[in-house]
Amino acid sequence: MFITYNIKIMKKNFRIIVLLWSLACATGYAQQDPQYSQYMFNTLAINPAYAGSRDVLNLTLLYRNQWNGIGGAPRTATLAADMPILNEKVGIGGLIYTDYIGADKNTGVYFTYAQRIRLTNAGTLSLGGTIGGSYYAADLTSIDLIDNKYDPAFSTNVNKVLPNLGLGVYYATDKWYAGASMPRLYNNNLYKNNTLKINAEQARHYFLMAGFVKRLHPILVVKPSFMFKAASGAPLLLDLNLNFWFYDKLSLGVSYRTLDAVVGLLEFSPFQGFKVGYAYDYTTTSLSNSITKGSHEIMIRYEFATSNASILTPRYF
Repeated sequence: MFITYNIKIMKKNFRIIVLLWSLACATGYAQQDPQYSQYMFNTLAINPAYAGSRDVLNLTLLYRNQWNGIGGAPRTATLAADMPILNEKVGIGGLIYTDYIGADKNTGVYFTYAQRIRLTNAGTLSLGGTIGGSYYAADLTSIDLIDNKYDPAFSTNVNKVLPNLGLGVYYATDKWYAGASMPRLYNNNLYKNNTLKINAEQARHYFLMAGFVKRLHPILVVKPSFMFKAASGAPLLLDLNLNFWFYDKLSLGVSYRTLDAVVGLLEFSPFQGFKVGYAYDYTTTSLSNSITKGSHEIMIRYEFATSNASILTPRYF
């Protein structure tokens, strides 16, 4: 999600999406990393220290269609995999994602490493890093301008390779977890035009998250969590989440994202190791659901238990 310059002359649908993005990016920075409503099930995409924390080979596929019904709205696909090695003292993983918004496309590949330290019988501290990069392309010349008027901001396409590094820390027990991360350390330049005084860069993003589980009844578990998101020049965002697990098979939840949306969540585990999740975002901003039909997000996770590593008890994070 890397449109960080004002666009004024465009077709109706694309003009709406760019106007809203420009309002969020007034100083040239934005919440550029892909957004996830099911962040609690897709933690590796946010924090590299999460690698190996589920003690088995874990594969997660997620697709998000944001602001459905608006042409050029964000669409994100993510594939993440991680596993523990060396007697669970190290976690390794990888992440592939593709993110679209309007004429922008960003495709990234990252590899993660986490050193896991058993501090007590119940808790593990993990220190992680990620290395990789993305290919950013903005097909600006393909945009149809009203009356075909010439605008120098759309005269040249942008194609960039953006290498980067990330860091994270994560601590978890069977009952609670907490983590902090900065997935992208470098402020790579995306687009610069001295004549037009345009300078668009990647912005550092910071994440702080925590949650816990509490069994209220033999068939009912409650799992509250939160996540703070911060980026240079953008407002601080907070995700508040509450999930209820029934029979360790079905989860119903709700989230509230400040300045953005109310989210309904559903997760189902038909058999051990396999989970499918769905999230629907009801927009609460000035964009409103009269313009968009909300946002949809689908998640599929599979955990590969082996003779040396099996899922003996349900894992909630």
